[in-house]
Amino acid sequence: MPETNDCIERAKRGDTQAFRLLVEQHQGQVRAMARSMLGAVPEADDVAQEVFIRLHQALPDFRGDAKLSTYLSRIAINLSLNELKRRKRKGRWLTFTRSDGPELQVEDTAARPERQDLQDALQQAMQQLGPEFRAVVTLRLMKGYSVKETADILGLPQGTIASRLARAQQKLRLILEPWL
Repeated sequence: MPETNDCIERAKRGDTQAFRLLVEQHQGQVRAMARSMLGAVPEADDVAQEVFIRLHQALPDFRGDAKLSTYLSRIAINLSLNELKRRKRKGRWLTFTRSDGPELQVEDTAARPERQDLQDALQQAMQQLGPEFRAVVTLRLMKGYSVKETADILGLPQGTIASRLARAQQKLRLILEPWL
């Protein structure tokens, strides 16, 4: 598979195959990011698709100051936050069912089906966090970004990231206490 930087340069010159490779390389990460913020709903897939539309539009100006994955994560988070604001204005929130919720994989439930209830509880707990906390948990704990990378993606000070993460973890512990 060609290097990402090579694909970026070729895509900037209009090579549609190179852009397609970029999408294929990053679509799983982008979709997972949107689903962790919005739940497994059609809007999450719409956000993921919109991320690549935005990338295509911005590609000529992409300087490579950040890794492409970081750039895409920032777009996905921002579009997800916009979707959450839109839902709030419309008064529409998620209902919790087994198929709804973010893909919060703590462990392989196929190997341990008795843990499916815990995974469902984790998904519901994530949806109970405010969007600003959900974004930090998604980036730091689920995607493994450092505090600095998370701060860069969200455009916030590192101290704010640490504070939000601590508060989110505290709330998740309270919500999940019966399961722990």
